[in-house]
Amino acid sequence: MAVIRTERGLDRLVNFSDATVAIAITLLILPLVDQASKLGGKSFGDFLAENGWEIFAFVISFAVIARFWVVHHRMFESVRDYNSWVVWFNFLWLLAIVAIPFSANVLAESDGQRAEVYALYIGDMLVATIATRLIAEVLYRNPELLTEEARAQIDRTNGIAEASIMAVALVLAVLFPSINLFWLFLLFLSGPVHALLHRLVYGPSQTTA
Repeated sequence: MAVIRTERGLDRLVNFSDATVAIAITLLILPLVDQASKLGGKSFGDFLAENGWEIFAFVISFAVIARFWVVHHRMFESVRDYNSWVVWFNFLWLLAIVAIPFSANVLAESDGQRAEVYALYIGDMLVATIATRLIAEVLYRNPELLTEEARAQIDRTNGIAEASIMAVALVLAVLFPSINLFWLFLLFLSGPVHALLHRLVYGPSQTTA
């Protein structure tokens, strides 16, 4: 029996993903809410001083989920249909997203400079990045799933730079944990690296998408 896919089915896939992200990003604040309930007579300055690392983990993780959602949103703005590969790779992406509050809490409760904690946290981000890349690859291999405008702007190098640099950051964080999460600043190189890959694949006459 042929599987019938409708626009409503695509809307349900996107809406389910958005709802899951919304829940995950909300869960990030709960450890700090719990700490705030114990504030008592302490000053807010003392609270900030005692929970500075937890607040840092919250802000970084909030920004991470927000960035993943923006990329996901932009991708699915160009999608007009889907197949089973898109669905299951999207679930892989959601698995990584819902795990971020857990890995962020582990990070917040650690005493810093622990290679296994950084491996868990950055590894979680790497899984989300790879899942995004896999969804993009399915769309590139099946252009009928994209809108006509998106088909004309296909760039098969999208996401490769981010996944590669994230993998490098993961290895470096494990080998040199004293640098902390600052290895993630390597992601600022993703733009130049993507431009280089794009030039290698499409030639210097093509502009970066």
